Amino acid sequence: MSVIFPKWMNVLPTVAAVGTLLGGVTVVGGFWYYATPKFYRVGYMPTQPGGGFNHQIHAGKLGMDCRYCHTKIEESAEANIPNVATCYGCHQDGSLTLQSSEPNGPHAKKTQFIREAFAKDATIEWRRIHKLPDYVRNFPHSVHLNAGVSCFSCHGRIDTMPVVFQAEALSMSWCLDCHRDPASALVPKDKVTDLQWVHDQMTLRTSGDPAAKASAEQLVDSLLQAPPQNCGACHY
Repeated sequence: MSVIFPKWMNVLPTVAAVGTLLGGVTVVGGFWYYATPKFYRVGYMPTQPGGGFNHQIHAGKLGMDCRYCHTKIEESAEANIPNVATCYGCHQDGSLTLQSSEPNGPHAKKTQFIREAFAKDATIEWRRIHKLPDYVRNFPHSVHLNAGVSCFSCHGRIDTMPVVFQAEALSMSWCLDCHRDPASALVPKDKVTDLQWVHDQMTLRTSGDPAAKASAEQLVDSLLQAPPQNCGACHY
């Protein structure tokens, strides 16, 4: 009696099972890596009006404090974006520049959109870069800054960015890592906007410098309470 299927087909169930397993692992692994904020949010750099606000010049070369533009970060949960009048105060005639004072030079053309918006009493439509999901409470900037968390911890060396991009994932696990080990982020309150100092201090801590480690431990001890890790602290 002849067989319907040849003997070599006996291996097909095994091959199918192995293929299904490997395919499932690939799908799960790909989703685990690519469908996370660390992959699709870090580096996000939208196109801004007028080419964007150059933090490298303003906060870096000119040494402007973050709070000159983001005036409410020590009092409010929101890090307010400056209104057009703040920009206009420096760029009202188009002559302010590091290179020259030509009224019709490149700098004047680059900042013309500010004067046009001010003349129309209109806002500048800056595109938001750092945004948490709707099911997360607004990130309380005032609480974190007053506790000694620097702008550097969430935004990176923004004073070196010609165009701002998202430097950290801002995912739930990323936030919890900081809450579980606040010593990795805390600095003296008068240094929270001094990003160069904070960067150097973090480098010392990473290298295991005893003085930097002791300083971090003292800052943790100065907190009124430990950073919360319960769900209700961040989620509605």
